[in-house]
Amino acid sequence: MPLTPLDIHNKEFTRGFRGYDEDEVNEFLDQIIKDYEAILREKKELFERVTELDEKLDHFKNLEETLNKSILVAQESAEEVRRNAQKEAQLIVKEAEKNADRIINDALAKSRKVSMEMEELKKQASVYKMRFKMLIEAQLEMLKTDDWDNVTEEEERHIYEERS
Repeated sequence: MPLTPLDIHNKEFTRGFRGYDEDEVNEFLDQIIKDYEAILREKKELFERVTELDEKLDHFKNLEETLNKSILVAQESAEEVRRNAQKEAQLIVKEAEKNADRIINDALAKSRKVSMEMEELKKQASVYKMRFKMLIEAQLEMLKTDDWDNVTEEEERHIYEERS
């Protein structure tokens, strides 16, 4: 069990013939108590800081996971839209071959509609992609701030002080 400042304060030394100067020993112990209390406070503050940073890291990991899932859903949706559009186009072609002019006119109308929808979907996908890109870039910018460098410097300083 580590010493507490109170343990140091209450420490009694046996007296011997021509022992240490009592005032000098007490002065030294008082200085040790002050330094020890300061170290304990600093340790507590650093522990709280580490806890806070761990919570932030967990938040960013969750955010990253959410973004990855969102990107996956967007990719799957885009692929499904593409497959559906291909299937619909094939059906239009087959109907056109079977039913001549009437079907050709219907197919052209449907084709125009599908094209407009595809263009609209492409625009929406482009906007969606741009928003995701901006969000990810903003998150990357947050990671590039000096705060992360300060955390690293504090950790290095803390590790150095622990080893010393």
